Amino acid sequence: MADLGRLLIFLGLLLALIGGVMLFAGKIPGLGRLPGDILIQRRNVTFYFPIATSLLISIVLSLIFWLLSRR
Repeated sequence: MADLGRLLIFLGLLLALIGGVMLFAGKIPGLGRLPGDILIQRRNVTFYFPIATSLLISIVLSLIFWLLSRR
């Protein structure tokens, strides 16, 4: 039961961290509007595919997890 409790606490903290990042991500200039992001606007439809933003976030998270795994 202790392992399950630790897992739930970790998941809760992770969700809180993700929520905090989502709150403040809109205030970071340029994030979500990088060159390489695809934006198609038509009359009734808007399609947005953030390729460059996704790559940047993936690289940053990979670096963080790599640094944490070295401990």
